[in-house]
Parts: sequence; C-alpha cells; structure tokens
Amino acid sequence: MLRILLSNDDGVTATGIQTLATALRKYYFVQVVAPDRNRSGASNALTLHKPLRIAKLANGDISVQGTPTDCVYLGVNQLIRPSPEIVVSGINHGPNLGDDVIYSGTVAAATEGRHLGLPALAVSLNGETHFQTAAEVTCHLLKLLQKTPLKAGNILNINVPDIPMAEIKGYKVTRCGSRHAAQKVYSSEDPRGDMVYWLGPVGEICDAGPDTDFAAVAAGYVAITPLQVDLTAYKDQQVVKDWLLKAEASEEC
Repeated sequence: MLRILLSNDDGVTATGIQTLATALRKYYFVQVVAPDRNRSGASNALTLHKPLRIAKLANGDISVQGTPTDCVYLGVNQLIRPSPEIVVSGINHGPNLGDDVIYSGTVAAATEGRHLGLPALAVSLNGETHFQTAAEVTCHLLKLLQKTPLKAGNILNINVPDIPMAEIKGYKVTRCGSRHAAQKVYSSEDPRGDMVYWLGPVGEICDAGPDTDFAAVAAGYVAITPLQVDLTAYKDQQVVKDWLLKAEASEEC
C-alpha cells in the first residue's frame, strides 16, 4: 500500500486537508503532518532558531508548531516509519496559480518532499466549496501515477476549479501565468498609538494566455503544472558572462 505524507499550509484541522485525508485513506496509508495553525504564505521557510513541538491528535494526525516545510522535513526524516513514498500537499483553500507558487506554503511542502528525494503533488482548489472535487482529482492522479510512473523529477502543481466533479472538463498540462506586482498596503493605528500594517491582496493577472494555469482553471479544466527546483536562468548565463567581461574591462580603463 502506498505510504503518503499529507501536509498543507492552512493548518492540520482545515477542511481541505481533512477532506483529502478521508478520501485518500480509502486506498492508501496516510499520515497527516501539518502546521498547528494557518501558515499560508510561508513559502519554503524552515524553523532553525527554536525547537519544534508536535502533538498527536485524537485521530492520529500530527500537529507541528512550525511551517509546512518543517512538517515535511520532520515527517520524512523522523516521524513516519517506514518512510513515506510520496508527499501530497493540500487541498489548499484557494488557488496557487502563476506567481503564487513563489509564496505558497502548499507548494513549498511539496517542494521539500522533492528536495528529500520523493515525488510530490501540491493540490489547490480555486475557491472554498467543492473540496470533494479536488479530493477525487487527487485520488485519480495518484492511481494514474501508480499505474504509469512519471519519470520526470518535478513537483506537480495541481489547481482544481471550484465546481462539482461532473462539471470538470478534463486535465490540461500548463505553464505558470503571472500577475502584476502587488503594491497595496493598509495602515492603521493601534490603541497604543503605534502604526500597524496589513499587506494588500495579490496583484491582478497580467498573463493568462491559453497555455497558462489561469486559463485552464477558468475554462473548467484541472491545471497540472510541472515545477522545477532548479531556478537557474540558463538562457541568461551567456548574457551575464558577457556583461561581466564588459564590466571588468571598463573598470580597468
């Protein structure tokens, strides 16, 4: 039986992860290791300067006082024996499309699984209603992966439209779209006279071309975007080499 480490960034008791855990346990061994509270936007943060405390909940899930990345690191290296065979992260409450993947704790949990040598899926729902749809999609994809293993060593970022399963049009392999930069900041004064600040909402979509994750989800398709860990801009390496030679030559003049 496939052994799954299931994590998220919305917290161990969130509807998304609990719906997915229930669905996956019909077919697989599932151990939930997730943050004790909402850690959305944590990205790949690790807790390095204080100890991590865990608690085992009545249903067997493990709650961690840390980030999504902490959860996967602990789960793979310490808490789950025998070790898990795959990391699944989600179901996130809301999408992780385009530039969102940079900040997403959901995607980061999957990325940590990939860092540790395991296949990994990040699953997000484009809303907060039809979690069962995203759970069924995840179960289907895992069955496909077991029957026909995927040789590519990428993280699969899955975004599911917030509609009933019967209305899903199919699956599309996509690229990340992009948003305009977020700039809004809200400020106010607390009762003691000190200023406090809230970061504003994400920027508006600026690239939702037909091959993007944005376009696929908007059209009713499940978007499957392979993400890579290597951030090297290979096509720009020669540009930087040429710049360095030119800059050093001008400095000598």
